[in-house]
Amino acid sequence: MSATSAASPLSASPPRRTLPQHSATAESLEGRRRALDAGPMPADTQAPGRSAPPPGYRSVFRVREFRTVFAAHLLSVFGVVVAEISLSVLVYRTTGSPLMSALTFALGFLPYVLGGTLLAGIADRHPARRVLVACDLVCALCAAAMVAPGTPVAVLLVLRCAMAFVAPLFQGTRNASLSDILGTGDAFVLGRSLLRMVAQSAQLIGFGLGGLLLTVLAPRAAIALTAAGFLGSALLLRLGTRSRPARSSARTSPLAGLRAVLGRRRLRALMLLFWLPPVFLVVPEALLAPYADGIGVGTAALGLMMCAMPVGTIAGELWAGSALTARTRSRIVIPLASAGLLPLLLFAVRPGLPVVLAALLLAGLAHAYTLGLDQWYVDAVPDELRGRAMTLLSTGLMTLQGVGMALAGLAAEFRPVHEVVTGAGVLGTGVVLLLLAELRSAVRQEERLRDETALAVK
Repeated sequence: MSATSAASPLSASPPRRTLPQHSATAESLEGRRRALDAGPMPADTQAPGRSAPPPGYRSVFRVREFRTVFAAHLLSVFGVVVAEISLSVLVYRTTGSPLMSALTFALGFLPYVLGGTLLAGIADRHPARRVLVACDLVCALCAAAMVAPGTPVAVLLVLRCAMAFVAPLFQGTRNASLSDILGTGDAFVLGRSLLRMVAQSAQLIGFGLGGLLLTVLAPRAAIALTAAGFLGSALLLRLGTRSRPARSSARTSPLAGLRAVLGRRRLRALMLLFWLPPVFLVVPEALLAPYADGIGVGTAALGLMMCAMPVGTIAGELWAGSALTARTRSRIVIPLASAGLLPLLLFAVRPGLPVVLAALLLAGLAHAYTLGLDQWYVDAVPDELRGRAMTLLSTGLMTLQGVGMALAGLAAEFRPVHEVVTGAGVLGTGVVLLLLAELRSAVRQEERLRDETALAVK
């Protein structure tokens, strides 16, 4: 597919960007439909005579503002990981209750849906830097309050809820601000990928480092480091990023905000493509402990299985971001998304450790399609809705993964674990195929409307 004869099927929104537009011939309906059938082309194609940015993640780090955002992200992730493990230990030592200790982890997820829904509009109505700094300061104050000796357990849990309540607003605003710092093309996709990989890596090393930290520090002292991490993040964002105006001054209710984003057919299909596959992908992770017990392997093998999918996910993103062009990343979205859950079908034969590791690793590697999907999504979101759309995206991802884990546990009460995982692979693949068909139909509908509008103008 040539760069001059095909447009991305996900760039059908009105020309609001400053990127080069294709010729009138290339914009014909038939040409666009051929492009949709062949696979999408990224919207960040460079104009003739204009030098393309250096490929790979290195080019993103050449942007000073992004380096600041990345450093602040590291401090935020450090703060969250240390807070979770330290608070869990502190609550357990105070109450002696495993249930209360586990609840501190659950409270990191439960307020997401409420905070993301109620606060999403703030991401567009206020300057991004102000919102990000304010969220960091709220988290720092909550962590500092946890450090106070004698703080009741109920207050500790409320403070944890407050930190989780503002988390989706922070994530959505930061992701939307990346389009201001890096543009909406390939650099945005790579920047998002880097921030996502840092969060994924926390699953592998964060809790281990947190455990080591607690061997030399008391839980409250470790939580004090959390407060310092959030303060450092706020300082970096305040001094190292530019002040930009708000995207929109319109005040709308949370319900109206949801309608503004989810009422757009193409955007809704893309949002669901981000939200729903992880619901099925988390099923094996949620059930690995009983599965390992069922096949008679120990905790060391369980640890390997828990690491397999995150390792695959990180490796897949690194490969897609560093070895593939933007156009290729866009082309692999449909095949990898369609096949991404098929490795779970290997659980049908109740395999041993080597096959389980291979299945989980493959499922993680297939997640490389997310980079191309990121580009499709940012192309579909209007400027004035970007903060809200990114906040809702983060909210749905976190909330629905929790739902997926709960449903997996419920299903495993009635059916063997290997059947539940296999069923998740089958059902999830069907859901993804339906969503891809809906996306194709939505794009074709937008193309028809654009052509009809163009003909009416002529």
